[in-house]
Amino acid sequence: MLGSILAVSLTLGASVVAQSSTVLCVAGQCLQGYSNTTLGATLSASGMSTEVLLLPGQYTSSTNPQLLNELLTSSSATLSPSPGFANSTANTSVTLPLTVQLQPGIATYPKALYSGGGSYISLSTNSSTSFSDAASLAFSGDVWAEVTAGSSRIIFWNSVPDVSQLPTAGSGSLSLVKLESSTCSPPCSGSGVCTASGTCSCPPGFSGSSCEECSSGYYGPTCQPCPSGCTSCDDGTSGTGRCLSTTVSNPPSSCNCINGQCGSNGQCTCLPGWTSASNGTQCAACANGYFLDSSGNCEICQLGCAECADGSGDCITCKSGYTQDANDRAMCDAVSQTTSGGTTCPDGSYSNGTSCEPCATECQTCTGSTSNDCVICGSGTYSFNGSCVQTNSVGVCQGSSLIANNNKHECDTCGPKCTSCQIPNFNVASTTNQAQCTGCLPGYVLYQGQCIGSCPSSTFLSPTDNLTCTACSSTCSTCAGSASYCLTCANNMLASNGQCVSSCPSNTFSSSGACVTCHPDCATCSGSAFNQCTSCNQTLPVLTNGRCLATCSQNQYFDTTSSTCQSCDSSCSSCSGSGPSNCLACSSSSQVLRGGSCVAANCSSGTSIVPGLGTCLSELVVVPSSTGSSAALPSISGLSSPVTTTTRQSLSWWEILLMTLGCAFIFMAFLWCWRRRARKQRAKETAAFASAKALDRKTNWRQRLKAFFGHSSNPAPPDNEEITLWKLRAAEEAHHDRELEKLIGAYEYSRAGSSRGGPSPLPSLHDRKSHGSHDYDSHRLSRDSLYSQVTGMPRNGPEPRQPVKSNPLTSRFSTTTVGSSVCKKPSILKRELTPRKPPPTDAEAYATSVRDAADESGSYWVSPVNTGGSRNPFRQ
Repeated sequence: MLGSILAVSLTLGASVVAQSSTVLCVAGQCLQGYSNTTLGATLSASGMSTEVLLLPGQYTSSTNPQLLNELLTSSSATLSPSPGFANSTANTSVTLPLTVQLQPGIATYPKALYSGGGSYISLSTNSSTSFSDAASLAFSGDVWAEVTAGSSRIIFWNSVPDVSQLPTAGSGSLSLVKLESSTCSPPCSGSGVCTASGTCSCPPGFSGSSCEECSSGYYGPTCQPCPSGCTSCDDGTSGTGRCLSTTVSNPPSSCNCINGQCGSNGQCTCLPGWTSASNGTQCAACANGYFLDSSGNCEICQLGCAECADGSGDCITCKSGYTQDANDRAMCDAVSQTTSGGTTCPDGSYSNGTSCEPCATECQTCTGSTSNDCVICGSGTYSFNGSCVQTNSVGVCQGSSLIANNNKHECDTCGPKCTSCQIPNFNVASTTNQAQCTGCLPGYVLYQGQCIGSCPSSTFLSPTDNLTCTACSSTCSTCAGSASYCLTCANNMLASNGQCVSSCPSNTFSSSGACVTCHPDCATCSGSAFNQCTSCNQTLPVLTNGRCLATCSQNQYFDTTSSTCQSCDSSCSSCSGSGPSNCLACSSSSQVLRGGSCVAANCSSGTSIVPGLGTCLSELVVVPSSTGSSAALPSISGLSSPVTTTTRQSLSWWEILLMTLGCAFIFMAFLWCWRRRARKQRAKETAAFASAKALDRKTNWRQRLKAFFGHSSNPAPPDNEEITLWKLRAAEEAHHDRELEKLIGAYEYSRAGSSRGGPSPLPSLHDRKSHGSHDYDSHRLSRDSLYSQVTGMPRNGPEPRQPVKSNPLTSRFSTTTVGSSVCKKPSILKRELTPRKPPPTDAEAYATSVRDAADESGSYWVSPVNTGGSRNPFRQ
């Protein structure tokens, strides 16, 4: 193994000595040296003297080192991909992020370590391709290849940097058998190819999501088309391809012709006795002189009948010179030939007016001297279009396709759908039911002298004329193509490939009396579907859930001894057999393949294994030793320097979303705090208002519970000074109103005085109280003066009128008048105490003295006294 590694290194070193230095890069590292590796894409930029070879990977604007970053971010950067790494080889501009990857398929190189001119094989290639000159293979992701190496069958999943390092089973000339993507679920059938998009690509003739069945009109394991001339055949992957219906040229339906033939120009030619129907369908009704019988054929009417009824044939209208037969309604009798003398002419003669003359030799009875005047034609001749014609040996009327009818002495039609017919061994005793069709309309077949739609059971359509139905042999229940090719057999035998056998052979299964071929993916099966396999063939050896597949999973190999999938060794990511010495690729990123085994890579120059290539970056580049005699490499700045950039990276979408949500949260928190403070302030003001207005205070649930059980709640807090003053004022105003009412009631005494003894004409206090208080207050001082009320005598002079006031006295607490006895709630916040009440006037003092002298029993009648020298101000 060590010798082979050394040989590869020496060969590579010798081949690159005379070359200029190369820079190979992966994301994060570049290495300068000598290399023949061509895998990847060459990156260059105008104004920069150095170009680099980018190995597969992803490159961004922040990719190290500095040299690579400058090339990537250059506005003039161009990319030159190697075969398989782009759709074209033309230079293309660079757009970041840049992904360098192999297109779905395989790239082959004539030398190890992906050196030399490479060639690309795409997934669409599904034919055998030789790998005999390939020394290294590069695989795209999610791709597997079936390769034969000598007599061995190997499945590759990963790139192979050096074919010579494969295990012994992989040695020899390599040949590609199948190349597919591993992204299809479920896997494609053996005929399909999985594409990079995860769908199955089907060859011509195949269909289905997994290319598991034949399209309509295709049959057999390879889905070949049905034979020419067949509109349908026994198709499907298990079909035989036998023709079920042939192609009909110019069928009657192509020109809307029911009982006729369509010409090449689309014109319809009706069979004898047929004409167009009233709805426009051609050849769909019986012509005049014909009627539709029970078999669906237009049969000619009896002699002398111009029109007859369908079904029965009874004559509706007789021709001129004929009368309805008294005994047979289907017949019309010719009028007897009589002379002018009244003599009736016998059969075979006619009347010329004065005598009877013999008919023409062609006529048995006639109405004139020529053969066109025959009523009944003579022996051996039959009426056709007014003439008597002869027949051939099979009863066909001369000059037509009609057949002789001995009963009607006419040429009659053959039968339904018949274009021609005959009566074998025709003679005068032959009848029309002995007629046999010899030709049929297109789309109909001939069976036992009749034209029918298809051949019945136990017969087959003769391939010689595609017209006649022929009986199968006695061993076949049904057959096709020939009498001895059985589709089903008699005596409980099974039909297999046209033969009758007692048991089905391998690769077939029994179904409905026949041995049906298994799906082409299966070796043996229980049904015709591709997931009903019971064993598999060598091309698709893996049996999984009734499916035969080409390969196991990536970390498994197919064991031919047990015909099962077995796990690879833990050191292998893919393998060709058991043990650690049959690896095709290594599972560890720090190991490389050497002779089928995975060993430590020991990469030099601080490099590591390139992902997906299975080799160290230092193995792809030969770096001359600083102590050697070889020329030193040219110095390239930025080859190992990291990128120093201060450019601000744009925010990701999720960062912007988080910032937006944070700002929204802060705003909502501020809004909640502001509303909480506003609610507290509003509650404080509401409480102050309720306290000022003496509104009911809210109680908590404890207070309500105590009140429910009869416990008194805490006493209300004492009123403030303003509330106390307001209550005092309201009480004094109420007392003042009551005193004023007493004063007014004291003046209600009789006009005649107390000595009159009669009732006073003045309204009583009781009557005053029965009126509304408002009405009394409005008119009590405007009726009579106080003088007239006291003395009971009218004044001599003009009556002085007192001004009407809603309240004659002023309040001691306010300068405003009181309008009613109802106390008005003062404005507590703006109220001011009224000044001290001035001393009463003389009138008020007198009224007070009168009120005090009132009767304690409630009588308000005042007894008149001598007022001379009185102190009454009204007498002065």
